[in-house]
Amino acid sequence: MTAARRFIGDKLVIASHNPGKVREIGDLIRPFGVSAIAASELGLAEPVEDGATFQANAIIKARAATDASGLPALADDSGLAVAALDGAPGIYSARWAGPNKDFGDAMAKVEKELGDETDRSAAFMCALTLAWPDGHVETFEGRVNGVLVWPPRGEKGFGYDPAFQPDGHAITFGEMEPIEKHQMSHRAKAFADLVAACFASN
Repeated sequence: MTAARRFIGDKLVIASHNPGKVREIGDLIRPFGVSAIAASELGLAEPVEDGATFQANAIIKARAATDASGLPALADDSGLAVAALDGAPGIYSARWAGPNKDFGDAMAKVEKELGDETDRSAAFMCALTLAWPDGHVETFEGRVNGVLVWPPRGEKGFGYDPAFQPDGHAITFGEMEPIEKHQMSHRAKAFADLVAACFASN
């Protein structure tokens, strides 16, 4: 197996227009002396995400950001996969929030779709792609299992966090302190693999 390419720069474009996601990824890369630049700060357009998987969409976003900026770019594609809904909303998790990105509506839609279903198991999934201007990419994936709760609880996370209670915990991601979530989230797990492969010293 070929070793992953090492990252040696000090700036990364975060290929997202989601402030919560940019903040979370920025917190994760800061300890490595790398500063995050949001795609929105550079005025980068959001590409069409027409991939069939989280990994495909993460690659699309990372490549678009690095091509437009000339800098290495980090993108994630993540979402909520609900077992009883055959993995929905999945790659369409953001679209369920509508044009106004109202995740209160998105969580209500999930609850409505579940109806009387007793299986409340779900997972947050993440694909994280690091792309370089020469076209090289490295992609890593993470997952955290849990159950859905209703009504949603907490205001510390973003997206579907207030409705998701990770296995082994009595509180939702929305109630959890960011530092605790960073240690166990789907994004953190993918990021840990990325760090081990591309950032950590030998």
